[in-house]
Amino acid sequence: MTVRKIYIAGPDVFWPNALEAGAAKVELCTRYGFEGLFPLDSALQLTGLAPREAGMAIYRANIGLMQQADLLVANMTPFRGPSLDAGTAFELGFMTGLGKPVWGYSLEGRLYADRVAKGDATTDTDPQGMTIERFDMADNLMLIGAIADGGAELLARQATPELEQHLHLFEQLLQRIAKGR
Repeated sequence: MTVRKIYIAGPDVFWPNALEAGAAKVELCTRYGFEGLFPLDSALQLTGLAPREAGMAIYRANIGLMQQADLLVANMTPFRGPSLDAGTAFELGFMTGLGKPVWGYSLEGRLYADRVAKGDATTDTDPQGMTIERFDMADNLMLIGAIADGGAELLARQATPELEQHLHLFEQLLQRIAKGR
């Protein structure tokens, strides 16, 4: 029996405790019979590289991990704004393009439109006058569509940002995936 590989996406790689968080998520994957692929697991030699070269090496390593993976589980908790991390959005799209299911969780339970700053209380526009999408979705419709059309799920709950909360929702998704959902 082949062990399914899960690419673990999200801004977790930027956290002060990134290695601890990644190791905990990989351990949970193992507990449910999966192999977790965390982006910081790649033994990259970045010493001596210019910043752009280092960035490209990380990009290529992550692409390689996603190509090995059978599915993706993403931390879609808003990062540096009302939506998920931009790199995570790319990873969701890349995996969708490969025809692989994408799952997600968020510690932000409000709808996307309710998180975007309004420019005027009487309109559905932001401070720059741009329309705020109102589709009753937890994030951008393209991201939620990719999850739904792939038969996967997004768990969004209002919770504090401690690692334990992330691990709790991550584990709930693993339970669903293991049951064949």
